[in-house]
Amino acid sequence: MRSDYGYAEEGYQGKTQDWRLLRRLLPFVAPHRRMLLWSVALVVALTFIELALPYFSKIAIDRYIVPGRAPNASSAQANDPGRRYLHVDSADPRNRAVMARHAELFEVEGDRARIAFADLARLPEEDLRALRRDDLRALGGVVLIFLVLVAADFALTFVQRVIMERAGHRVMHDLRLRLYEHIQQQSMAFFTRQPVARLVTRVTNDVQNMHELFTTFISMVFKDIFLLAGIAIVLLALDWRMALAVFAVMPIVAWAALRFSVKARDIYRALRVKVAEINGRMAESIDGMRTIQSFGQEAYNYARFAELNAENYRLGMREIHVFALFMPLIEVLGLTAMALLILYGGLQVVGDRISLGVLVVALTYVRMFFRPMRDLAENYNVMQNAMSSAERIFGLLDIDQRLPEPPAVVVPASEPDRSRWLVLDRLSLAYTPGEYVLRDVSFSVAKGESVALVGPTGAGKTSLLNLIQRLYDPTEGHVRLDGLDLRQWDSAQLRRLTALVTQEPVLFSTTMRRNIFPDPAAVDEATVARIVAAANCKELVARLPQGLETVMEKGGAGLSSGERQLITIARALARDAQLILLDEATSYIDSQTEAAIYDALRRLVAGRTCLLVAHRLSTARMADRILVLRDGRLAEAGTHDALMQQGGLYWRLHRQSGAVR
Repeated sequence: MRSDYGYAEEGYQGKTQDWRLLRRLLPFVAPHRRMLLWSVALVVALTFIELALPYFSKIAIDRYIVPGRAPNASSAQANDPGRRYLHVDSADPRNRAVMARHAELFEVEGDRARIAFADLARLPEEDLRALRRDDLRALGGVVLIFLVLVAADFALTFVQRVIMERAGHRVMHDLRLRLYEHIQQQSMAFFTRQPVARLVTRVTNDVQNMHELFTTFISMVFKDIFLLAGIAIVLLALDWRMALAVFAVMPIVAWAALRFSVKARDIYRALRVKVAEINGRMAESIDGMRTIQSFGQEAYNYARFAELNAENYRLGMREIHVFALFMPLIEVLGLTAMALLILYGGLQVVGDRISLGVLVVALTYVRMFFRPMRDLAENYNVMQNAMSSAERIFGLLDIDQRLPEPPAVVVPASEPDRSRWLVLDRLSLAYTPGEYVLRDVSFSVAKGESVALVGPTGAGKTSLLNLIQRLYDPTEGHVRLDGLDLRQWDSAQLRRLTALVTQEPVLFSTTMRRNIFPDPAAVDEATVARIVAAANCKELVARLPQGLETVMEKGGAGLSSGERQLITIARALARDAQLILLDEATSYIDSQTEAAIYDALRRLVAGRTCLLVAHRLSTARMADRILVLRDGRLAEAGTHDALMQQGGLYWRLHRQSGAVR
């Protein structure tokens, strides 16, 4: 029974065999088709070897172990049609010596003599070996050839497996990179609609689920089909009546395999959905463990998880029952076919219509015949599993929410107005059609000016920063930078001009140096020291075990929120961007590092154009100008003192914050 890697939050609802999905996989397979073809060729060679191995037992039995048959014209054969003889060359001196000592046991016919197999036991061991020396020598040759074929089977199986696995892993490698590249190219709108767990499942579990399709399935299906066809042809060639007796159970086998495939496929689908629900519940519980324990919800949460786990257990038992019924059924049918073969073939051997070797090799082939039948039924479900994963993978690749790129980088025709370096013109944004988060917002920012965005939660402050970075395109209106609409900018060029510091510091699982400097090799140590000092990270670096080479694990676990924020400020300083975007950069500052962060922020924005979203109005006072947003619209604008004198929304926010000035 194969484990199911392809769990996800939705089941596969496509056709039983969707050839369109297989065609879509061809571009990923085509670069590695040579390895796949070599693998299939080796499978064909291995099939011939497996078919040949049992036939050597027939050769050994009929030619060298129990050789010869009394001629039909012989009186002995007429009196005893089941009697078999060993024929020897009477001209050989060693044979004549044995014949002279036991003349009563031999019948001489010209230069040939024969002795009944039943009389061989009456000969001394030395005489028996002398008579059968040629048979023993030939039997040793048969065994040697058999062992050579076994060694070839081992070597070719090893080579075929390595080639097949390499091809399969390369296909998965390419497919995983294609998915990762596709996801990275999407706009933020894509990520707001796609759960993280779903994307991770596509890149990991669903791609892994394709592994068996490109390795086990392809090689095993070819081998099983060739083996079934080869065994059927050999059985018919040995004795077509005996083959038909074996094939009498085939309709029952086909019916059982079809029933198994349908049942197993349905259970696989249900199990994938249930395992996904368990994973989702587990992730939700871990993320919210503090809340669960604070409100004493452990018992309730445990009961919900236990119910899901019980459903998964019941589905697992159904799967086991299906396998536990199908596998023994195939074995019983195989044994039934062997019983029919023993009955029919035994009668044929007794009637001297076929040799004992034919019956022995036929029994071996019938035993082999039912293994690929069972494997094909299992591989059918491997294919279904892979197809369900392929459907989900291509479903993700079919989602294209990338922001359109300009056909060419556009350069402004003349020197733009530096007093209107950044312009938002009648800007509106709706993440969901008809539900606007920004409405008709217009303002401009001069080169080197700092502007604070304040307002109640949900006023649209962060959405403005998203539009300025072109993480989204506006629903209506325009954003212009340096005289050009952002849609005319190359995305990479635009983002090189900006640096973002968010309210929740994001650190990656790499060294502190790499977190600050995306390309550490391009920065000299003097610049590193200057930026670390400017961001007030010098003491933090000195305290870390390996300094800048310390690996930040789990997003900076062990550091305070303020220390993590200092690192992100250092990252923005290292970028040396022209436009600084601060999104609630002082929201989670602890008192110990508050002064250090404010000092680092002042250095960051000095001489640069800056937009900062601020809940702390003390942070807003760092700006040259303050814009007040309410319900997605621009409500007020001015300096701190002017807005306080107006007594409007900013004044009320200031009173509510309890700020003392």
